[in-house]
Amino acid sequence: MQLAIFDLDGTLLTGDSDTLWCRFLVEQGEIDDAQAERCAHAARAYAAGTVVPDEYGLVQASLLAGRSLASLQPLRERFLAEVIRPRLPQAARDLLQRHRADGDTLLLTTATSRVVSELTAADLGVDDYLCTELVWAGGLCTGALQGGANMRLGKLERVRAWLAARGQPDSVLRRACFYSDSINDLALLSVVGRPVVVDPDVRLAATAMRKGWAVRNLHQRPHLVDALAPA
Repeated sequence: MQLAIFDLDGTLLTGDSDTLWCRFLVEQGEIDDAQAERCAHAARAYAAGTVVPDEYGLVQASLLAGRSLASLQPLRERFLAEVIRPRLPQAARDLLQRHRADGDTLLLTTATSRVVSELTAADLGVDDYLCTELVWAGGLCTGALQGGANMRLGKLERVRAWLAARGQPDSVLRRACFYSDSINDLALLSVVGRPVVVDPDVRLAATAMRKGWAVRNLHQRPHLVDALAPA
């Protein structure tokens, strides 16, 4: 297996799914200001690299607690059509297509829950997809996480479990590429054979420059690596 792994938010997507979902729910009158502020606080901690993964996941899951998937489906479809698709740049779709044409297996992995990101994964046409899973009981979301957040070391562990479930050795990672924009993905970036940082945050840009990792720009923003390079 030749594997190409992709982060979603800030990598293939211009923006962050959870932040956009929270804003969308506010606009639809589905959540209150206190819930929105908890989400904003979690987003700031995520961007700073200081968030506790499960705490982040629980904040996002709390927005869905007590809701059924059927009741959420119209919101999910509108969110994809109105918010997400306009933020999936052609450069990201072209990147996926190049790997698809090369015969790579395309794996999307994201900290965002299945409720928020599943339709995006389908729209991108990836071969498989890993995310933060939620607990459901009696057809309703409990607001709990199933197996912890798909973030940091948890993201690496889930990819390894995904490989093992398909009878693939861990050595596949040493031949794989992984695209990400975030310092929160450092664990997975550090074990793949071809790490590629995409429009990186400041800390990841510095890490990429130090380690000699490739840098890609999919969102028409200046490369931070260029800005950090000595004159």
